[in-house]
Amino acid sequence: MALPRALPLSCILRWRPLNWMAVNVLLDGMLAALSAPVARWLAAPQDGLLHPLWFLAGGGITLLVSGLPFRIPQQHWRFAGVSDLLGIACASVASSVLFSLGLLATGVPLPSPAFPMIYVLVLVVALGGGRLAYRLGSLRAGYTALGHQQVVLVGGDEASDLYMRAFERGSDQAMRVTGIVVAGAGQAGRRIRNVPILGHVQDMALILQTLGDRHRLPHALVIADPAFRGWRLTALLNAAARHDVAVLRAPALTALTPARQVCFQPVRLEDLLNRPQIALDRKGMEHLVRGQVVLVTGAGGTIGAELARQIARLNPQRLVLLDHGEFALWQSDIDLAEHAPQTPRDIVVADVRDQARINAVMAHYRPGLVFHAAALKHVPMVEANPTEGLLTNVHGTRVVADAAARHGARALILISTDKAVNPSGLMGASKRAAEMYCQALDIRARAAGAGQMRCITVRFGNVLGSTGSVVPLFRHQIERGGPLTVTHPDMHRYFMTVSEAVSLVLQASVRGTQGLEGTQTDTLLGHGGIFVLDMGEPVRILDLARQMIRLAGLRPEEDVAIHFTGLRPGEKLHEELFHGREALVPTDAAGLLMATPRTVDLTMVADVVEQMTQAARQGDRKAALHILSLLVPEFDHNREGGVYAPGGSHMDMGAATGQEDCTQADEGAWRSAAR
Repeated sequence: MALPRALPLSCILRWRPLNWMAVNVLLDGMLAALSAPVARWLAAPQDGLLHPLWFLAGGGITLLVSGLPFRIPQQHWRFAGVSDLLGIACASVASSVLFSLGLLATGVPLPSPAFPMIYVLVLVVALGGGRLAYRLGSLRAGYTALGHQQVVLVGGDEASDLYMRAFERGSDQAMRVTGIVVAGAGQAGRRIRNVPILGHVQDMALILQTLGDRHRLPHALVIADPAFRGWRLTALLNAAARHDVAVLRAPALTALTPARQVCFQPVRLEDLLNRPQIALDRKGMEHLVRGQVVLVTGAGGTIGAELARQIARLNPQRLVLLDHGEFALWQSDIDLAEHAPQTPRDIVVADVRDQARINAVMAHYRPGLVFHAAALKHVPMVEANPTEGLLTNVHGTRVVADAAARHGARALILISTDKAVNPSGLMGASKRAAEMYCQALDIRARAAGAGQMRCITVRFGNVLGSTGSVVPLFRHQIERGGPLTVTHPDMHRYFMTVSEAVSLVLQASVRGTQGLEGTQTDTLLGHGGIFVLDMGEPVRILDLARQMIRLAGLRPEEDVAIHFTGLRPGEKLHEELFHGREALVPTDAAGLLMATPRTVDLTMVADVVEQMTQAARQGDRKAALHILSLLVPEFDHNREGGVYAPGGSHMDMGAATGQEDCTQADEGAWRSAAR
């Protein structure tokens, strides 16, 4: 005997709505049938509640007929809202009119002149009340089955209303909104969907204290405003941490799952930076890159890989990824294969210090744009390997710049660092020397006129999550249970997201190659000006460590300890974006500032770099450092680590924290030793 074939999925999908509609028709018909005698009894109480079956059937049939134009059978009871109630009211009026006309047509008098209106009201109460009861019942059943967590929404009133609707409609949500904290003033005491507005976000500490005194602290604060970030978010996290209340961020309403489930997300570290949205010149970027062969050195690093990603979206003719690290380069290639498979690209394993190899690569590809991100950037690593740092950061930059100019590149963009300003470490001093070489090249090129390669230098601070930076280190230490190691409680750093930093690098590239005659920006560029990204306010590393612990759901100093280790060689407490003699000048491009540091003639700086390179190749560390200090006289080397003050004062961590045992080192002694 042959088994019956399974119904196709399309038939099942069509059948299920028919089942739901049949249930709706049955329930609405029963409610209308019961409403008819109730309305007649209200209109004429003396006639009693007993009526013939045809009277009940008439009420049900007229409602079903009248409800068809208003799609009453298709309503979803659990999601009933104002529009559904309006449809019910219209259908009730039509049903009452039809039922009354039917009674009159069959010779049955109306119970009273008010019967049609009373019947309308009874129908609206019965049909609307049934849907409301079902909706409340399903919501309460979800709470009973799963339990529920109390949350307080933080955001605007409209956003809070939308999220509360999403919470109610979620099929498996186990949460209840018990309060709302808004950004607008004068709204405390009002209610949204019967939930009280507790106050303003600036009063969050007081609000939580009051809730704690009443034993009504929520399980979590849920941020419903995507623009809520920066110092306001930091204050919110601090207030929540004092009461052990979690802080979560609601997803964008467009990101809700098809099941309408609201999946909360942890607060991102980037939200603490309070970076304003900058209008970028996307058309200028695409005009700069489209149809060009673009070469990125250091393409396996954090900045280089992000440069490759963003450049690939601007339709280059070919993208050449160059790095000396095979694995990092492979990772970048795999990422581009996934996100920009349409962009032609080549992978080149090469060392920027290899002059013959770099010259051959430039001759083969003849790139129009070269983004030079390759460098040794880890401060203690360069301190431990000074000649390698000089060969890569200074000599490597000269090799790449000379080869790019020799083979017709339109522009070279040097990625620099805030550590090049008043450097206290070899890494920063070597990057300052690289800046000086590119400055000299650019001054000569601009003086020569059109057709010469522009050298554009872009200086900025740390990027969140970059390889070797403090953020991934803290994450690793948190995963291990701590402790988190912070060099000094007063250490500050500038931070920016890698995506924003690279976008502004591209913006600087556009502005540096435009050549807008007569503008202040072009005048400064002609005198060796350097673009500096607007990094905002510096972040204290200790605060960053504490916030990362809190974002992991733990308590600083209780669940995870924080240890102070002292500054490492080459580090300083506060990084700077501008030298003391550099004037901070705004540019005509959003997010970009301009510095005009000291410049050196190209012939002179090339000769000094060559001498330094020869000393580094011979392993003569003292000679190489002596030459570097002549080229970068503001280089104030912190060789010992500990707590460092510019001018040569060194203290250990005990002195920094108010304890004893402070040592001093004479500036002339360590500077002469370095030479």
